[in-house]
Amino acid sequence: MIEELDLPEIPSVFICPISLEPMQDPVTLCTGQTYERSNILKWFNLGHYTCPTTMQELWDDSVTPNRTLYHLIYTWFSQKYSLMKKRSEDVQGRVTELLETLKKVKGQARIQALKELKQVVAAHATARKTVVDEGGVAVISSLLGPFTSHAVGSEAIGILVNLELDSESKTNLMQPTKISLMVDMLNEGSVETKINCTRLMDKLMEEKEFRSESISSHRLLVGVMRLVKDKRHSNGILPGLSFLRSICLLKQVRSLIVSIGAVSQLVELLPSLEPDCLELALFILDTLSSLPEGKVALKDCANTIPNMVRLLMRVSESCTQYALSILWSVCKLAPEECSSVAVEAGLAAKLLLVIQSGCNPVLKQRSAELLKLCSLNYTDTIFISKCKLTRTIQ
Repeated sequence: MIEELDLPEIPSVFICPISLEPMQDPVTLCTGQTYERSNILKWFNLGHYTCPTTMQELWDDSVTPNRTLYHLIYTWFSQKYSLMKKRSEDVQGRVTELLETLKKVKGQARIQALKELKQVVAAHATARKTVVDEGGVAVISSLLGPFTSHAVGSEAIGILVNLELDSESKTNLMQPTKISLMVDMLNEGSVETKINCTRLMDKLMEEKEFRSESISSHRLLVGVMRLVKDKRHSNGILPGLSFLRSICLLKQVRSLIVSIGAVSQLVELLPSLEPDCLELALFILDTLSSLPEGKVALKDCANTIPNMVRLLMRVSESCTQYALSILWSVCKLAPEECSSVAVEAGLAAKLLLVIQSGCNPVLKQRSAELLKLCSLNYTDTIFISKCKLTRTIQ
């Protein structure tokens, strides 16, 4: 019962002071303090003959079963467990009713049934399992099509995104008409709907049978970028970037991502991103830098080099790796133009930091190569002055 309930609030008197977990076999010492039997016996076996709570020396090391507390604990958990079971049965029954309702009703009644089911599914693991076990995924998926209203579509997708979808369900959702509806809602729905659409399509991309043509859409990519750039609703940035990262793994779609201006938009976003989002954005930019047009887009963005230099040795080793790779791509493309900009932005000093740090040897090697490339346009004296070194190191 204790394991299944996983309750956040348990009366403190039920908690063992040693393990900080609910007691199942409480025993009391001569000091009046109560512990879980197995925990206090371990304490004694370690050679301690004191009360762990008060640190008093024990004049008697015997332990006495606390029957009263045991019955209180058992009764309390039994009541909670019974209530949980009843709620679980009620939830299962209600989910079944709602699924039957969805097969029969249309219009506003269908929307209301979907709204209620979405709330229940979000709140209860039992509800999610019941929907899957009773064929609810197929019922809800069948509601998505070319003539589905956004009111129905947004609720249906809000349910599906919280369910465990099998291969057959994912294949069914990959139909062009269903993807087209998701793309429409990604562009025109509420922020919650946009996030759910990106999360669901990201799930579908995990399927082996997923075809890149499904997401090779200018409209889809523009919708994702709008979500990522929406500063009023920052909760959409992470799911948007996660989806964009998945799309970037498909070589066939990368050119299209560059063509919508995603490179410069992501570069401008970098200073405002949280670390988890920053790593995703840098991964995407690094991946796009493998394309000739991606390199050009990075070079043409005025803030690419300053932002990348700023990120070296700042957030994580992964971020440093991506930033170095991007700087290398840009500086190799236009050595004279970009190297001087990079050095003026403080790149040389940052590269020396990487070389002296305890990071990956591959990063150190890349830093040394980039440092050499950047030094070609300077005399030794001027380049050393740009490195901002102390007199001793000079």
